[in-house]
Amino acid sequence: MKRLLLVSALKSIERSLCGFGLAVGALFFAASLTPSLIPRSFEIQGVLAGVAFSSGYGIGVLVRWLWRYLEIPSLSARVLNYTTLASAVICLCIVLLALRQAGIWQDSVRGVLGMVPVDTGYPFSVSLIAIATFVTLLFVARGLIGIGRRIANKLNSFLPLRVSIVAGIAITAVLTTTIVNGVLVDYAFRALDRSFERLDALIEPDRPQPLIAERAGSPGSKLEWRKLGRTGRAFVASGPSAAEISDFTQKPALEPIRLYAGLQVAETPSERAKLLLDELIRVNAFDRAALVIITPTGTGWVDPSAIDGLEFLFSGDVASVALQYSYLNSPLSLLFQPEHGLESAEALFRAVYGHWKGLPVNERPELYLHGLSLGAFNSQRSITFFDILGDPIHGAVWSGAPFPSEKWRSLTENRDAGSTEWLPVFQKGRFVRFMNQDGPPAGNTAQWGSVRFVYLQYASDAITFFNKSLFYQEADWMKSPRGPDVSPAIRWYPVVSMLQVLIDMPLADTVPMGYGHVYAPEHYLNAWLEATGIEGWSIEDVDALKQHLRTRGQRDDGYEYRGG
Repeated sequence: MKRLLLVSALKSIERSLCGFGLAVGALFFAASLTPSLIPRSFEIQGVLAGVAFSSGYGIGVLVRWLWRYLEIPSLSARVLNYTTLASAVICLCIVLLALRQAGIWQDSVRGVLGMVPVDTGYPFSVSLIAIATFVTLLFVARGLIGIGRRIANKLNSFLPLRVSIVAGIAITAVLTTTIVNGVLVDYAFRALDRSFERLDALIEPDRPQPLIAERAGSPGSKLEWRKLGRTGRAFVASGPSAAEISDFTQKPALEPIRLYAGLQVAETPSERAKLLLDELIRVNAFDRAALVIITPTGTGWVDPSAIDGLEFLFSGDVASVALQYSYLNSPLSLLFQPEHGLESAEALFRAVYGHWKGLPVNERPELYLHGLSLGAFNSQRSITFFDILGDPIHGAVWSGAPFPSEKWRSLTENRDAGSTEWLPVFQKGRFVRFMNQDGPPAGNTAQWGSVRFVYLQYASDAITFFNKSLFYQEADWMKSPRGPDVSPAIRWYPVVSMLQVLIDMPLADTVPMGYGHVYAPEHYLNAWLEATGIEGWSIEDVDALKQHLRTRGQRDDGYEYRGG
């Protein structure tokens, strides 16, 4: 009996499906199997294919409804039957060919990212997951449509039909949004925040408390070790010592200063920033050659790849300071706490900059900013034009700036003619330069000005190059010439390409170092050499330092933790 009911239900669903929608959905399904910036597992590919199929199906249903609504004449029954059969055969052939080619397409991405090829594209598993995803989304969509119809029917008893339909759609949309945002999202946010907070509070048994005065959390510091948080403790307890730096450079070295304030050290960002300023003064950080204000990622993580090389370049004569603003990772922090990162970055910059600019010009350190990912996003926003015009800082190194970054996008869109979107040139590189694995492009012919801003980015970083306009137009970074780490097999497809790069974003830190959203120490070193203009390092010395940082990173678990 139950089996008969299930068969009956499946036949009912089959009869109610839109043929044109299925055809468009099949084409979207096939397009979703083509490569994008980041390689996908068969599970992720299956979900993506199901979402793409659902999107195509929805567009097909909408077009069919619009066709009928406009009362455009339809084909005769006989012609329609032949057309439907031919379309079904063509779509099925396209889908089968795409499934057969899927593994090769994924290997085209893995090849440029230095990853081993896959044995197969798992066509059967991908298809099953896609079907399950489509059926789930179809039931959800039809459930919402059913609710809208019920509301419209109730309203139609005292309102005109068309008014009732519009009102039913609006009420359903408002109710759905309210329930999702007000209940599900809020509950998910609170649960995630508590979970990340508990994770942040863990004290790792292999992370000893630093005893030197130059580190936050040391016995002489006002910032308690246990209140620094997991990411803060990782930052201050890692990094090269004066002895290691001196052993490599064969020159005297200072102990690098690393200060960090976790969320628990004080109630407000301004109070935490004040504590960090007091610590900077306590350890004489303003007597160092360089001072770096770091805006961490959402969890509070500071990429050791970015700072270690700088400390070698300056023989330890560097002070770095960072302030945590969230327990959540960057995407969740940006979604749920968009104002926290900016408020924190501004508080720390104002505190440090205010003290720094009050010092004699020839007695203060070179002042730099740094941020990765969401840290780069908020670090850019923490300074204003007047900070650069009145008493300018010396520069910044921002890596993996995410696509919502206003300053980054403005510079990219107004790039010099002939330069690429994935590695632009702006005003011949006088104040701003973009770099990738191979350094800056050839168009930076101007001499550096008084301020040096460097953007480090990889063409394969979906977090940087996602754009909603992919929904309806090809991105410039897809055109020739392409970045060295972008598959030559990528093609643009309406709607689908946007979905592909959207899926690529959370996968961007799963690739080998030096690609995607995982920035390598040797590339950071190139960026700092540009930003600081430091002299006294030969090409051979720089190459030796890059190799040392690579080796060091393989020993240090901090390089492997991608806590964005």
